Amino acid sequence: MELARATNRSVRLRNRSALLTRLFLDGPLTRQDLVRSTGLSQPAVSNVVADLIDEGLVAEAGAAESDGGRPSMLLRIAPRFAFVVGVDVGETRVRVELFDFAMTLLASIEYPLDPARTEPDLVAGHVLAGIDAVTGTAQVAPGDVLGVGIGVSGVVEQGVEAVVHAQALGWDRVPLERLIGAGTNLPLHIDNGAKTLGQAEMWFGAGRGARHAVFALVGSGVGASVVTNGATYRGASSSAGEWGHTTLVYGGRACRCGARGCLEAYVGAEAIIDRYREARRGRPVPGEDEESQLAALVAAADTSATARRVLDETAGYLGAGVANLINLFNPERVVLGGWAAMALGDLLPAVRVAAGRQALRQPFEQASIELCRLGVDAVALGAATLPIARFLTEGGVRR
Repeated sequence: MELARATNRSVRLRNRSALLTRLFLDGPLTRQDLVRSTGLSQPAVSNVVADLIDEGLVAEAGAAESDGGRPSMLLRIAPRFAFVVGVDVGETRVRVELFDFAMTLLASIEYPLDPARTEPDLVAGHVLAGIDAVTGTAQVAPGDVLGVGIGVSGVVEQGVEAVVHAQALGWDRVPLERLIGAGTNLPLHIDNGAKTLGQAEMWFGAGRGARHAVFALVGSGVGASVVTNGATYRGASSSAGEWGHTTLVYGGRACRCGARGCLEAYVGAEAIIDRYREARRGRPVPGEDEESQLAALVAAADTSATARRVLDETAGYLGAGVANLINLFNPERVVLGGWAAMALGDLLPAVRVAAGRQALRQPFEQASIELCRLGVDAVALGAATLPIARFLTEGGVRR
């Protein structure tokens, strides 16, 4: 009898998970839509939906268009059922954002980071201050927050507590989850920023509909998220996707990781600006920070042969890096995201040409190369989906 009850509960949780996932990603949908998309029976869908409505997790969203018969009622995830916080811990700023359950942005705040001062305690303090700020602005009680997702530069080692290895930040086995958890009781979910960007684009952006894709994050540093058969590939210790530290030029430019010739040493924002400074015979690049300096380089390319040459070389390097991704992973899509990639968006045609020169013809012809659709908020948005992903997998049961 106990086994039968456990089996029935397991089946019901799986059914709840399937229905909630479809409603979250594709809603609003009718009950009949859910029958078709999940393969569940009409009675099973009706019973589970009734429970979800009673719990306040699903709400009716008006009648669907009818061709003359009785109109069907549309269903959607209830936007105010819970809230989630997404955090982007970059190399130049910490961005904290609050979303409702329909992923509508309710509040946002940023804390600039001095590249010379990226101490873990300081970053953890910014995250905690940001959580308080965005929930206070939106007047959301902590008990209504499902969890906090955090996307961070570097390798995130998952375990009882997430530990971050980020050589560019000077972090070695930093217990980031413990540091942030000391100041909040909210559930924490920490992952690499490129991976959270990839999840956001898979759910809501340029990756929708793809089963095999690579999401490349180009900011101060460079990383990637590899999705195969719809799941993120992590490797043995979750460090898969360190595309920025693949070798582009053996013995080439020094990289912040300590090696030489890494892709990041040529196409990361810091490296691009440094190459432009060198091309200007050491003269400083206009601008107070990396974003304004990269913008100055892009603007100067209209009148400066030096700036144009640096950007053309950058497109070539980036195209070669994309070609490596295509040859290694045979994706349907390669999506370029991150603030630097967005700033360099006009280079996309040249990146495609360069990738075509370097990649094998057959996999290159199968792959599209495009910019991300969610802009500079993609890392924080993807981070905010981390607690939701667990919630959906567990059948909408809060723990």
